[in-house]
Amino acid sequence: MGVRIDLPKALFSAHEKEVCRAGEFTVSTFRYKSGVCALRIKNARGEIIALPYQGLQIWRACFDGRELTMRSMFDEPNDTRVFLETYGGFFVHCGITGLGAPSESDDHPLHGELPNAPMQETWLEIDQAEEKVTVAGTYQHIVAFSTNYCVTLTTSLIAGSALLAVSVSVENLKQSPMDLMYLAHANFRPVDHGVLHYSAPYDARSVRVRRSIPGHITPKPGYAEFLSRLADDPAQHHVFDPALAFDPEVVFEIEMTSGPDGMAHALQRHPEGFADYITYRPDVAPVCMRWICRTPDQDGLGIAFPSTSGVEGYTAEKAKGRVVVLRGGEIWKIDMQLGHLTVAETADMIDKIAQIQ
Repeated sequence: MGVRIDLPKALFSAHEKEVCRAGEFTVSTFRYKSGVCALRIKNARGEIIALPYQGLQIWRACFDGRELTMRSMFDEPNDTRVFLETYGGFFVHCGITGLGAPSESDDHPLHGELPNAPMQETWLEIDQAEEKVTVAGTYQHIVAFSTNYCVTLTTSLIAGSALLAVSVSVENLKQSPMDLMYLAHANFRPVDHGVLHYSAPYDARSVRVRRSIPGHITPKPGYAEFLSRLADDPAQHHVFDPALAFDPEVVFEIEMTSGPDGMAHALQRHPEGFADYITYRPDVAPVCMRWICRTPDQDGLGIAFPSTSGVEGYTAEKAKGRVVVLRGGEIWKIDMQLGHLTVAETADMIDKIAQIQ
């Protein structure tokens, strides 16, 4: 039997304090200067900082002495619901009633209501038998005459592991159908001369560059030409040459392929041989987005965003038939793993990816 520890906001103060210790794990609570509640979970390999009451984001992840999180303009999270006013977490849940950049026909915010959702209940689960610590939370989103769902989010850290297990469960609490969109915004830090490996054909049919430009970015001269070159030969972006200017950003949509176990894989191999890594089931999240941003102010790599749709907003994705429809009372779920691989684990995974290809 595991142990559950509720996490009321009163447990979080300006001074960090340890709330539990189990095996190699320690868990402590604190508040950033902005007032945002934070939970630090450590194991023998490293630590994560979760934001239990702000979309259950994973704000930071550090393993084997290495920061995995993108470099952003934010030293700490801000207490806001606005996506771009507190941007730079390691893992951000996006959706559910909208996704991506809204068009003129959409009324949802950028990436929906979930990224900074005010979770109504959060807790810890300590499973000593499985040597696992989980932070979990629920958020119910109700809009009269249209929406009533409950999402349960969990992130688990296992003893001796540098991988996070992330799960999402969305229940339609209405008796009538609801539309659902979800994207896992996992933001790693790209490195010069890092190499991308992923289970998809490396051709322009399977790796497609987004040509549309969302309203929140301003392209520089030569940006359209750069996109055109990548569209013709997407393999040009597989090695992070410092001369390649992903400024302000480049987005790809990728047709991922799964192995015999149903899992797709993607990683960034560092020059030292270790890697950043993510794996998930494409039959649950049939669309894969990749996001790269390398500027003087931000350095981010979404190696693979598991998603139910593209990022052109609800109206456009609905027209393409890429919005999940949940019947009344139905539950949609996705499980993912992401984090850090050792040199040996990286070599094994690159071989596995090659076999899938």
